[in-house]
Amino acid sequence: MRETVYVNLADRSYNIEIGTGLLAQSGAFIAPLLKRPRVAIITDENVAALHLDALKSGLSANGLDGDTLVLPAGESTKSWAHLQECVEWLLEQKIERDDVIIAFGGGVIGDLVGFAASILRRGVRFVQIPTSLLAQVDSSVGGKTAINSPRGKNLIGAFYQPQLVLADVELLGTLTPRDFLAGYGEVSKYGLLGDAKFFEWLEVNGPDLAAGNVEKRIYAVKRSCEMKAAIVGEDETEQGIRALLNLGHTFCHALEAATGYSDRLLHGEGVAIGCALAFETSMRLGLCSQEAPSRVREHLRAMGQKVDLADIDGELPDADTLVALMGQDKKVKDGTIAFIMARDIGEAFVTRDVDMDVVRGVLSDALAARR
Repeated sequence: MRETVYVNLADRSYNIEIGTGLLAQSGAFIAPLLKRPRVAIITDENVAALHLDALKSGLSANGLDGDTLVLPAGESTKSWAHLQECVEWLLEQKIERDDVIIAFGGGVIGDLVGFAASILRRGVRFVQIPTSLLAQVDSSVGGKTAINSPRGKNLIGAFYQPQLVLADVELLGTLTPRDFLAGYGEVSKYGLLGDAKFFEWLEVNGPDLAAGNVEKRIYAVKRSCEMKAAIVGEDETEQGIRALLNLGHTFCHALEAATGYSDRLLHGEGVAIGCALAFETSMRLGLCSQEAPSRVREHLRAMGQKVDLADIDGELPDADTLVALMGQDKKVKDGTIAFIMARDIGEAFVTRDVDMDVVRGVLSDALAARR
């Protein structure tokens, strides 16, 4: 079973292939992109142990060969040091502009390798083969590539589109429950920002997704990618509507910085908490009903998600410090933070007109509930 979502970006357009058995067919998809039967694969230790042999087998079925760089797993890999390691290794491999680099992993590998591809020889083509739910529905699509800075998440990067995305949902079967749910934070985000019917579908079918229903997983990935592709096609470099995809992320990125980009808080967990905080803030600003944030929390909690600051282990800084961390977000312009607020489920919008005292109050109350 396979579905295709087209990302329409003129001469940078590409397909997202979603389904089962795609790893075994990877050579058939990638071979037409190549002028010589050679690729370079960059992955992480966890993915390599589980899936690298299957990828190589899929490539060799079409006569493709290539060496592999295996990096440490985890958010800390999105760093200057590992970016340099990737670029120097690719130069050592004599990768040329007409070759293809394969980013084989979750969001960390996709972001890092995509950025390395964008700067190597002023741009080498790459293919995303996302192995996590979060990467399949979000980070592998749309061309955002980046590494982190000590000053904030994803502050160093480029918009650089892949040639192809292969989202094999069978790979999701090897995720831990926590990693799957972290990705589900991004799935639910799509319903919350612009498709109330999809959110309603998730309220009914979310447990089946978590339990491994392949057909429903394909639909959830497809619908998420359709929504992102439509937004990216309209606003590739985030000058307007694409900012909607950051629902929950301003809060999330501050929390990730506060927890040191560690396993205390996975990105998708931060997105889920951030969405709950965004709806709570919207309610306190009088933008949406009291029922909306309650419904968001109810569904995320029913799925076993982290929902509140109380769900984050360890110490957190005070509300003023968290607000200061928000000030390092990429979306800050002229010193003003862009927030994605909501009038209802499925009705998000971008605004810079947010009373920061309300934001501080939301954070202060959430921090007080941890005690």
